[in-house]
Amino acid sequence: MLKVDLHIQKNPLQSREDLIKAVKQIVEPLNHYYSKGRAHVEVGSTGASYSDDIAGFEGFSRVLWGIVPLLAGGENSEIYDLCLEGIKNGTNPSHEEYWGEITDYDQRAVEMAAFGYALALIPEKVWAPLNDFEKENLFTWLNQINQISVYDCNWLFFPVMVNLGFKAAGLPYDREKIEKNLERIDEFYLDEGWYADGTEAHCDYYVPFAIHFYSLFYAKLMEKDDPERAEKYRNRAALFAKDFIYWFSKDGSALPYGRSLAYRFSQSAFWSALVYAGVEPFTLGEMKGLILRNLRWWFKQPIFDTNGLLTIGYCYPNLVMAENYNAPGSPYWALKTFLLAALPQEHPFWQAEEKPLPLLKERVVQKYPRFILCRQEERGHTVAFNAGYKHTNEHPHAAAKYEKFAYSNLFGFSVPKADWGLSQGAFDSMLAVSEGDNLFRGKKTCVDFSVSENVIYTQWKPFDDVDIKTWLVAGAPWHVRIHCIENGRSLDYADGGFALGMENKEYKGQKAEVILNKQEGLARLPWGASGVVTIYGQGQPDLVYANANTNLINPRTVIPTVKGSLKPGRHWLVNAVFGEPISENNLSQWDRVPHVDLYDDEIIITHGAQKVVIPKEAVTT
Repeated sequence: MLKVDLHIQKNPLQSREDLIKAVKQIVEPLNHYYSKGRAHVEVGSTGASYSDDIAGFEGFSRVLWGIVPLLAGGENSEIYDLCLEGIKNGTNPSHEEYWGEITDYDQRAVEMAAFGYALALIPEKVWAPLNDFEKENLFTWLNQINQISVYDCNWLFFPVMVNLGFKAAGLPYDREKIEKNLERIDEFYLDEGWYADGTEAHCDYYVPFAIHFYSLFYAKLMEKDDPERAEKYRNRAALFAKDFIYWFSKDGSALPYGRSLAYRFSQSAFWSALVYAGVEPFTLGEMKGLILRNLRWWFKQPIFDTNGLLTIGYCYPNLVMAENYNAPGSPYWALKTFLLAALPQEHPFWQAEEKPLPLLKERVVQKYPRFILCRQEERGHTVAFNAGYKHTNEHPHAAAKYEKFAYSNLFGFSVPKADWGLSQGAFDSMLAVSEGDNLFRGKKTCVDFSVSENVIYTQWKPFDDVDIKTWLVAGAPWHVRIHCIENGRSLDYADGGFALGMENKEYKGQKAEVILNKQEGLARLPWGASGVVTIYGQGQPDLVYANANTNLINPRTVIPTVKGSLKPGRHWLVNAVFGEPISENNLSQWDRVPHVDLYDDEIIITHGAQKVVIPKEAVTT
């Protein structure tokens, strides 16, 4: 297959012209991967939970998220003729590449949203060029979505998107379906701009890059027909933006957390939708900087293969962390961020001067994702301390994606590769326990939790007769973990710190500086340092070299970890965890370990001017 020069890595992304070029640099290498009938895009041979045929259709549809706004903005694409031919053949029941009859909870319902998007933004290029037979085929095929059930989560927006497309193209549409689905989505609304992605579901990236993205698209298209709802969606998005901005760092990176991280630069799709819908919770210059820095950061990562194709993974190709619904074409959902391409050159966004992030607090509590976020702004480090959830889902590595003690834009997080030992389990930012059989398990859900200004409390049970109460005293570069463990069986435990990447192209061949003794474990490299200190308990620091490809950001990592063993009974463990980017005086903070006093009735943590008191009576209530 033809190899291409990855020009996108050199794209400065400063102007509308640069953004248009970026869309083309991503989609045009796909020219060689369209099927004979142009109705499938087949860019790999890995599998997903649905058939290869559906995966090929997914690849076709996801490209539309980039091409449609391109055309809506008056630009052209050399592969759009292929797309139009594919639409004609894919919706023709007599063609060998027909996309087929869909059923309840069908993956193809997800992909239909892109066609609603196209009909809404460029009906003159999607609908008008078709003859009567082709129009009937397209309408009939898409209209299937109004006869099936979809999952009770962000999926409810997919029929809405299709019907918005029908309405924009002057076709019959299901008003009742739109109303019913939007009313149901309203039931997921929590407050302060936050939704859950379903009933009792997680608050993750599906809030910004799905629920708010589609809500803002609706608000723009329906501002005259449904002004009350459109205004409600705008107001909620503006509220949400005030929290979500804390997930982004000054270098453009964002917090890796939750599932579907293979969609990468969709992290900034929410901000593009805000601009498109005319919502300005921050200045256009600040939002412009946020979006473009995020895209620049991503395009510096090795996320494309040598043919210019997006891969499955996060900061590098990685199937270990992938979802069961990640097919080879799935990552192209990230193209949603390019909704900006629909804005004409004269739009104020393009005229605005790119600005840095606004002044943000060093520490902020986010009630609904159950976070305390701490920012080391000058070093570009963002870390979220996390309470977790009382429920889980069946997606791969849900515990790693939602239940770690901390998530960091610098260190990322790790997922287990297998179940034998600490190296395969890669238990960064997590306490893991075993029965002495080398099969460790960490926190999968919580029994109870609370989030205060400085402390996250979470109670969890890795076994029926093991109860663990954990207090996370938030901070950066240091935070403190206090565990009260009541165990009815003997246990081995490992309390893992941040996973430090072992390699960096700028510092090729650099070996880690290590400190390892009875109280301290530290690994330091020119780009960062990670360490642990045992304060109370019989734990021994160690360095765990995790299996390759377990971490989302770095293929090879070392995890400073406090390890120990416990006989049945009640035990208190107190460990301090360190992690931050390197600077000239980086290790000056390493000597400033938080001070912890354990009294009969309370625990007092002192670090600089901060003093936190945790009453021990909370253990028995």
